[in-house]
Amino acid sequence: MRTVLMLSALVLFTGCQEVEPDPGPERPESVEPFSTATPESPSTPDTPFAEAADDADEEAVTILFFGDSLTAGYGLASPDLAYPALVGARLEEAGVPVRVVNAGVSGETSAGGRGRIAWALRQTTPDVFVLALGANDGLRGVDPAATRENLDAILDAVEKAAPGARLVVAGMEALPNYGEDYTERFRAVFPAVAEAHDAAFIPFLLDGVAGVARLNQADGVHPTPEGQRIIAETVAETVVPIASQAAS
Repeated sequence: MRTVLMLSALVLFTGCQEVEPDPGPERPESVEPFSTATPESPSTPDTPFAEAADDADEEAVTILFFGDSLTAGYGLASPDLAYPALVGARLEEAGVPVRVVNAGVSGETSAGGRGRIAWALRQTTPDVFVLALGANDGLRGVDPAATRENLDAILDAVEKAAPGARLVVAGMEALPNYGEDYTERFRAVFPAVAEAHDAAFIPFLLDGVAGVARLNQADGVHPTPEGQRIIAETVAETVVPIASQAAS
């Protein structure tokens, strides 16, 4: 299995600065965003990722995981411990040649993802595209309508650049701090986006992991290796059949 990290002026783990929220409702003081790094804007096409793509196995199914620090594997000893690589390993075990592209960026919001999707799609054309953004939107109290607009725009870009790509949308949940109305409107964004783009839907990326202390790092939000394995099981239920079909 080939696993590629998208690196350019984007830095997946750039330090330990706190990410300040966008203007709008103040996030709960007790909760940090799914990041402690501020990604720079992607502007450098000559990257290790671009070089690795040149000699990729043409027969392999390319899966592009597009997300935030949950996808990048923040705080782990290696990105190979993050769920994208673990899902790729599951596919390899099933005899499906796969090229996993981990395009997770710590601190990413749906707006940030919208800003870099064109760059990402210039680096690779996915057979399967997994959209796993929105956690930071929920933590920052971003208007769910804005999150919906951004996620729609990301998938519009994928559909244009890779018309045959299978799409997968991973849902997220907001904390109750912003109230029941916000929580419900935020939750409704993800199935609506999936339906609008005929995408497979994973109801909750962090199912069985969120809120479980032993499955999260000291910050309480970034999964441990064990937590990532559970996320991989959740994602694999949807992605493995889709990628297997793409390979046939």
